[in-house]
Amino acid sequence: MKFVGSGILTRLPLALATVAALGALGCSAVEKGAQVVQDAGKSDTARANVGDCINVIEGSMIDSKTEPVDCSSDLAVYKVVQVFDNKTECHEDYTSYEETLNGGTTAFLCLAPNFKQGLCYNESMLTGYKYVACTAAEASFKVVRRIDGQADENLCGEDADKFLTLAEPKTTFCLGSAKS
Repeated sequence: MKFVGSGILTRLPLALATVAALGALGCSAVEKGAQVVQDAGKSDTARANVGDCINVIEGSMIDSKTEPVDCSSDLAVYKVVQVFDNKTECHEDYTSYEETLNGGTTAFLCLAPNFKQGLCYNESMLTGYKYVACTAAEASFKVVRRIDGQADENLCGEDADKFLTLAEPKTTFCLGSAKS
């Protein structure tokens, strides 16, 4: 379609038609457009949704390197359980991921461990959890049993010397030596 003329009167009907079309569609198109602009500066991890999983490539208190991964992957160390635009407090069972720009928070995620039975992980007080081979020197523990739907350390057997439970989603991780 070609519009002839460059005067305001010839452009005004087009602008009104555009506004009317957006009004008929509702604000969702405008909101989606605003969300795309807001998300443009975020990393792939910061754009993650509840239920997505995250791999920690390199942990750091200041500048971690992470990436979203399929939740069935061995590298899916964390599962996103809450997403916020502002810094908040996560439940004590969770760890957090914060992305900032110019001193302000652009994304804040609450993350639950997503350990796999039979795999090993490194645990650091400063950088959280990271998947590692069980033969690696930095392997802190092995998940000897994962129990979904229940948060009860009494379900762990004698082969577990530690445990980790999550209240939501209810999960019990029975942990043992990485060398076993």
